[in-house]
Amino acid sequence: MKSVYTTALLACAVLISGCSNSEVGDVSLGLFTTKDIKLDFMNDPVVTGVTCHVASVEADLDFSDPSDSAISCRQTGEITAAMIAAIDKSKSGEVIFSKSKSIFFKNMKVRRIFDAENQTLMYVSYSTKETSGSYKHSLSTVPLWGTGAYQLNGSAPSPR
Repeated sequence: MKSVYTTALLACAVLISGCSNSEVGDVSLGLFTTKDIKLDFMNDPVVTGVTCHVASVEADLDFSDPSDSAISCRQTGEITAAMIAAIDKSKSGEVIFSKSKSIFFKNMKVRRIFDAENQTLMYVSYSTKETSGSYKHSLSTVPLWGTGAYQLNGSAPSPR
């Protein structure tokens, strides 16, 4: 009897751990499949005026989720010069989100890269494991034009 309760408790824990506070949508891929398209949001932790929505396929009963993902990012609040000053401006940028997609160390990551010349934030979602000869990835951009962080010809940010 004790093992039945333990098993039930373990099953509930697994189901709860699959839930996400950031999930905003769930699209079933059909009655006879265990795969769904999960839609999650994430706010950039430094540039808080940017929200990204990521769509990825999750396979509930598989050891590994498919590597495909799509990302769309938009300005949803104020973007300031102080926020841009605080981000990593290297060519590789920085990982701002990571989600496990497999028990075999495959992750889906979102990386922010700043294109200073074009005054644009780039967000790329990608898989850390090669699939069918390719690393799956998707790109979205958020221009700084019209924000307090926009710099005209490398000068100080425009006043806002």
